[in-house]
Amino acid sequence: MQIAFTSAVETGDVIVLPVAKGKVDTVQFGGEEQGALGKAAIEAARFKGDAGTIAEFFATVDGVVRRVVLLGIGEGSAADWRKAGGALTAKLLTSASSASVDLTGLDGQSAAEAVAGFAGAAVQRGWRYDVYRTKLPESAKPVLTRIAIVGAGAEAEAAYARIHAVNGGLELTRTLVSEPPNKLYPESFVERVLRDVEGLGLEVTVLDEAQMRDLGMGALLGVSQGSVREGRLLVLKWNGGAADAETLALVGKGVTFDTGGISIKPAAGMEDMKWDMGGAGAVAGAMKAIAARKAKANVVGVMGLVENMPDGNAQRPGDVVTSMSGQTIEVINTDAEGRLVLCDALTWVQKTHSPSTIVDLATLTGAMIISLGHEHGGLFANDDGLADALLAASKTTDEKLWRFPLSDAYDKLIDSPIADMKNVGPRGGGSITAAQFLKRYINEGVAWAHLDIAGMVWSDKPGVNHDKGATGYGVRLLDQFVADRFEA
Repeated sequence: MQIAFTSAVETGDVIVLPVAKGKVDTVQFGGEEQGALGKAAIEAARFKGDAGTIAEFFATVDGVVRRVVLLGIGEGSAADWRKAGGALTAKLLTSASSASVDLTGLDGQSAAEAVAGFAGAAVQRGWRYDVYRTKLPESAKPVLTRIAIVGAGAEAEAAYARIHAVNGGLELTRTLVSEPPNKLYPESFVERVLRDVEGLGLEVTVLDEAQMRDLGMGALLGVSQGSVREGRLLVLKWNGGAADAETLALVGKGVTFDTGGISIKPAAGMEDMKWDMGGAGAVAGAMKAIAARKAKANVVGVMGLVENMPDGNAQRPGDVVTSMSGQTIEVINTDAEGRLVLCDALTWVQKTHSPSTIVDLATLTGAMIISLGHEHGGLFANDDGLADALLAASKTTDEKLWRFPLSDAYDKLIDSPIADMKNVGPRGGGSITAAQFLKRYINEGVAWAHLDIAGMVWSDKPGVNHDKGATGYGVRLLDQFVADRFEA
C-alpha cells in the first residue's frame, strides 16, 4: 500500500476526518447538508471519538457524492493514532481503492511521530497473504492501494521513512511465518531471505550440515537428523556502527516444522507448528529493517534452521548429545528441541563475533502461553539494564513483554544424573527452566536476554496492526531496541 503526503484532499478518494475524543462537536463538515448527515451518522454510531472507532456517511461534495469517514483518534497519543490507522484500513481494505485523511481541521493533535505511526499501522493492517487462495470472492479481495495524508507536514513524512523501512522487514517476517511447511524448510528459508535482502549491504554466512558437524554442533544436528531436509545456520551481519563499537547479536529459533519428533505432538493443531520458526523469522525481518534504514549500529542476526521429524534416524528420548560448547545434554523429550537449536547458535555467535549483548527469540514453550496467553511475550535476562531497555522498547511499540525470574533454584531442576544437563525439567516452571538451559551457554560478561514468544507470532483474531494469522511480532520491538540502546 502506498502512503502519500499531500496538501489537499484528492478527487475520488474517501474523505477521512480524524476526530479527537470529546471533540465531536467541533467537527467542520463544510455545509448544511453535510453537517446534518454527519450529525446523524454520529448519533447512529454513538460515535464519541474513541481511538479506532468509526462513523460514516455519504454527502455531496463539490457536486459529487463522496464517502466520508469520521475516525476516532482518542486522546491523540501515539498508541491511539496507531489504533486509528489500523482501524481505518480494516474498514476500507475491501471497499475503497484510496482515501484522503484530512488533518487540517485538527487542533494540536497531529504530532509528526504520531501521524507517521498512524500511516505505518495503516499499511501493516493491510498486509494479507492470499498466495494460495484461488477462489477468493471479488468482494473479499483487497482493493485499498493508497492513503493520502493531508496537511501533515515534512516532519511527519520524514518520520514515516523509517517506519516504511521497518514495514518491509515486518512483511518479510509475516511471509516466512505464513508459508506452509512443504514450501518453507531450512534451505528454502535461506533462499527466500537472501532474495529479499539482496542489495541492502548485509554480510551473509550460510553453514550447511557438514560445516556444522565439523564445528561440533551436535545439539542442533540432533534435532535435524530425523528429517530429509538438511539444517542450516543463516547469518546476516550489518556493520552500520563504528569499527570499534560493540556488537549486538540477535539469535532466532527456526524450526520450520515441529512434529515433536519421537515425542510426537497430538494431531489436533499440529499444522500450527509451521510457525515454530517465528523467532528466526523475527530476526530475519529485524535485520532487513535495520539494514534498510541504515542503522548506525553493528548487529549480527543468527538463525538456526531445522525441521523436527520422527523418522527411523530421529533422535530418541534418552540420547545424549554434545553441544558445540562441549557441554553434554540428555535428551528427555525430543519436543523440547528449540533450546537444542539455540544453544549451538548461541555458542557459535559468541565464538565468531564476540557480541557484548545477545537477545534470542523463540517460540520455545507451551508453558509461556499458559502463563501469559497471547497478550505478552516472556522476557528473561541476566542484566537488569538490558531487561529495562527491552521493556521500554516493548512499551513504545506495543509489542508487549513481561519479565520472568531466573535463579539457581530453577537451574538445579535441569541437572542430569548422566550428562551435564537435561533438556527439560519438571512440569512446573517450564518456561523458566528452558531459559535456565539457555543461560548455561552464555559466556561470563555477556549481557543476555531470552524472549519466549510462543503466544505472539500467530493470532486467531485481528489486532491493531494485523489481521488473523502472522503478526510479525518482534520486528518493531527489536528495531526500536536497537535505536534506543545502540544508536541513541
